Amino acid sequence: MAAQEAGVAYVVQGNHDRKLSRWLEGRKVTVGHGLQESIDQLAEEPGEFRERVKTFLADLRSHYWLDGGKLAVAHAGLKEEMIGRGSPAVREFALFGETTGETDEFGLPVRLDWAANYRGRSAIVYGHTPTPDAEWVNNTICVDTGCVFGGKLTALRWPEREFVEVPAARVYCEPARPLVAAPETALQAEADRLLDHADVSGRRWIDTTLLRRIPIAEENSAAALEAMSRFALAPQWLVYLPPTMSPVETSARDGFLERPEEAFAFFRERGQKEVVLEEKHMGSRAVVALCRDADVARRRFGVLSGESGQIWTRSGRAFFADAAECEALLARLRAACDSARLWETLATDWLLFDTEIMPWSAKASALIEQQYAPVAAASHAGLALAHDAAARAAARGVSVEALRDRLAIRAEKAARYGEAWKPYVWPVRSLDDLHVAPFHLLASAGATHFDKDHLWHMSIAETLAATGAQNVATTRWLRLALEDASACEKATRWWEELTEAGGEGMVVKPRDFIARGAKGPIQPALKVRGPEYLRIIYGPEYDLPEHLERLRQRGLGSKRTNALREFALGHEALTRFTAGAPLRKTHECVFAILALESEPIDPRL
Repeated sequence: MAAQEAGVAYVVQGNHDRKLSRWLEGRKVTVGHGLQESIDQLAEEPGEFRERVKTFLADLRSHYWLDGGKLAVAHAGLKEEMIGRGSPAVREFALFGETTGETDEFGLPVRLDWAANYRGRSAIVYGHTPTPDAEWVNNTICVDTGCVFGGKLTALRWPEREFVEVPAARVYCEPARPLVAAPETALQAEADRLLDHADVSGRRWIDTTLLRRIPIAEENSAAALEAMSRFALAPQWLVYLPPTMSPVETSARDGFLERPEEAFAFFRERGQKEVVLEEKHMGSRAVVALCRDADVARRRFGVLSGESGQIWTRSGRAFFADAAECEALLARLRAACDSARLWETLATDWLLFDTEIMPWSAKASALIEQQYAPVAAASHAGLALAHDAAARAAARGVSVEALRDRLAIRAEKAARYGEAWKPYVWPVRSLDDLHVAPFHLLASAGATHFDKDHLWHMSIAETLAATGAQNVATTRWLRLALEDASACEKATRWWEELTEAGGEGMVVKPRDFIARGAKGPIQPALKVRGPEYLRIIYGPEYDLPEHLERLRQRGLGSKRTNALREFALGHEALTRFTAGAPLRKTHECVFAILALESEPIDPRL
């Protein structure tokens, strides 16, 4: 009362305050739950003081709406539609929350979990129902941690969203219902057991830190929902999907569609001084969630399956059909993290990696067998027959030299096509045949690592590979100063050596994970693919002059727009997840990434 009169506090009415207020007004109330002590204490105070208390209690509000609508405070909680309104129903809810009308075995009201269904933008701070620990659930927080029952006194510091806690000196009152132990999973994870399709469907506008508001068309949302509901793994794991990556600008050099010089020029023109060049592994993109044990997975991700982590593809599907195989690979990756002391260095019990898993044939064997290999076989057979026919025509005196030369060139390119994917294919008889190349450590407990530059990320990858752990592959990389012409020439030769040896190519990234130019965020990466890899993508004869001329007209605008949007959405998803946001807020971004993937963009880009 004195703090409010001094202008240093706001006070909301609680159910005990209202009961005392009614008693002071001379109304009939049931005396219990400590009310008698208050009555006895007030009896010893002067009449003037009792009148002040009476006025103070009678004037208390049901709730406050503070910080420009970002924060609402009530004794027992508020529904979204009640915030800022005044009515008997609002006050009753603010004082008592929501109950079923039944009582439990302790004679206390059975309460409905209104917080599990809360979807409001305003954070709700409340108490009334004691809980062992204060945990955020759907942007609501109960700060009643049962101090009177021997728990602790908890305050929330706003807007920092930090807790200040003091243990109770003793048990002041035995509770009618014992304080329940903390659940095995986080309260937010419990609330996220069931997801509502309304949270991710329809036309949507998603606010992100990097690109502000990103629109998602209704038909794209439907496509994402179809893919997720039919093919994706348990939604609790899906806190991130990798963005698509744009290729470099088309090269004008004879015989080439892509070359490094255009990537260097792109970043140089946008004010970047340094870039990082990384060997582009030809495998399958995979996100690895690695927990220290199954208890951490249950607590942080809310999964009850006994998994200690998960590995998934760019489309949210489980990388392994066999759960035991997945767990076995996770155990090996965990051993690498143990040896590298990553858990201790980052003060974390879980890690999220962006990786490439080789060989490509581990996931793409059906694609090779059913699409690429038949094209190679048909080309070889058809061109051989055509060449024989030309030879017979020449033997009869028909002038077919130009046609025969053309067929020979086409046959040679078809043969190269048939060999192009062989460096990326080998038998996978056991886990020993898989290679995992991490290149981003995306997040760990309480932190995303988008603020670290690519030198840091590659040092983490090198540290893991240096442990000698099974399956962890090394990624070759270079650091390049773009103003150094000699260094740029050497980097170009490095790319040529990689691709001539059968490598896919390289990825060029600005040194900063999140790089900005004069007009805002720029492309987080550009891929520069080698001539023979592009032969797989564009066909055996793509590098014939007439085809190259046509392919040089390819438009990159839509691909680059999507790459930036998906990058911003991935950043937003992990930022929300590590901050403990509801899973629906994280999934909003993850679904949007998958929705953008359904845009009609040339898949060869």
